[in-house]
Amino acid sequence: MMAIFWLVWAAFSGYAFFFAPPDSPSTLQLIIDLSTGKWTGINPAIISLFNLMGVWPAIYAAVMLFDGKPQKFKPGWFFGASFGVGAFAILPYLALRQPNPNTNPAPSKLLKVLDSRWFALLLTAGAGTLLFYGLSQGDWTDFVQQWQTKRFIHVMSLDFLMLSAIFPVLAKDDLARRSGANWLWSLCFVPLVGALAYLCLRPTLNLAAVKPTMAGSN
Repeated sequence: MMAIFWLVWAAFSGYAFFFAPPDSPSTLQLIIDLSTGKWTGINPAIISLFNLMGVWPAIYAAVMLFDGKPQKFKPGWFFGASFGVGAFAILPYLALRQPNPNTNPAPSKLLKVLDSRWFALLLTAGAGTLLFYGLSQGDWTDFVQQWQTKRFIHVMSLDFLMLSAIFPVLAKDDLARRSGANWLWSLCFVPLVGALAYLCLRPTLNLAAVKPTMAGSN
């Protein structure tokens, strides 16, 4: 399984750098404008997609940071990098991690927030607003044209799809340690919306009852 994720990472990286459309001189300015809210003249579909790529790391944090101390390579580093490079950071973590559905994490304030229902609902509300804005206001003819000619838009779109495709891998262990119903895992195969629905509906962990010493046992 580890080799598969390395192969996917290598293929995805190779495509992004060598086969995707050429980079555009205006890419850096576009990223700056998107990041600083200077959205005048930018296709709403691109604005929505860019901001949704900021929602994905928060979704991943809500599952991968529960992997616990048995992981030799700590998920926090990969989660942090995913804010900048998305699936290019998550795929190596999937290749390096060890499945541990029966290990409980040490309790912390951060995990209590990530485990809470209101956090999942907040993410869902934000992502839903962005989806509605992009789908209703976006110029999709222009988006397709930019996808075909600009590397940043092209790779960002594929990164979104990759993050959607690999989410069930982490969600499977997350659901197992929560003793949730199997049908919840099937939601995770629906791009973005399914991941959000999973976070909203999954059973919560009783982190207050988990002793820190349990995090090192497996």
